[in-house]
Amino acid sequence: MTDLVVRRLLIDLESPVQRHWCGGDAFRSAFFGALSMSFPIGEQFFIDSVRAGLKALPPEQQARFKDEAQGFIGQEATHRRIHALFNEQIQQHGLVNDWEPRARKRLALITSLDPRHGLAITAANEHFTALFAEWMLSHPECLDGTEPRLKTLWLWHSAEEAEHKCTAFDLYQALGGSEHWRLKWMRRVTVIFLFDTLRQTLNNLQRDGTLWRWNTWTSAARFLFGRSGMIHASVKPWRAWFQNGFHPAQQHSTLSENWLRENASAYSIVGQRA
Repeated sequence: MTDLVVRRLLIDLESPVQRHWCGGDAFRSAFFGALSMSFPIGEQFFIDSVRAGLKALPPEQQARFKDEAQGFIGQEATHRRIHALFNEQIQQHGLVNDWEPRARKRLALITSLDPRHGLAITAANEHFTALFAEWMLSHPECLDGTEPRLKTLWLWHSAEEAEHKCTAFDLYQALGGSEHWRLKWMRRVTVIFLFDTLRQTLNNLQRDGTLWRWNTWTSAARFLFGRSGMIHASVKPWRAWFQNGFHPAQQHSTLSENWLRENASAYSIVGQRA
């Protein structure tokens, strides 16, 4: 079991965000912007899936998971709210969130299924966000030149994603979720997630007017596929999901713990008295 606390991020997201807010780099700004556009709808689905999974457990197991599930829901609700504010800012530059309407229709079809399906989808997505989070925490230089408030936003989110990556997975197993569907949903989620990320990133670049610039794609190649690039570094931990007996806790991260400890002034704990 994981002790999860809900943190209120102490940053300003009312002030305008620059067009190329990520260190002046068009591709990174478009890519992270695309990810952010998926978060409000995605995290609401994760919240609903964990709630449904908890409710489906017998009472004695509900008591076991209750505190962790509430912590997970609180963290994801905070991410949803913060990224909705961030998305409002970047959309002031003419960007359009085409990802969310597609995801909303797709996810609506899943809500009527056995709650284990929602948990399997959530666990697969949480694995993606956790391995990307680990990469970001180990490569904070990808945010060099970014306003401190926005750098804090992305590293805080990364730290919490690494922190709660086991919750949906453990609920899925507690409900008797099969290995067959755990692996099947990861394959589906991988295709959908990568396709939607690429599509929204291209959409953002097109609307930004930087899609056909040479430096946009040299930046993309370094960022994604360089020796220490995000995709290059994430393949091995992604493949670990398909090993027999895999559990997200096997990919333990001290980077998350360290960041949250060293940056405690950037947030307050919800419900904790000063």
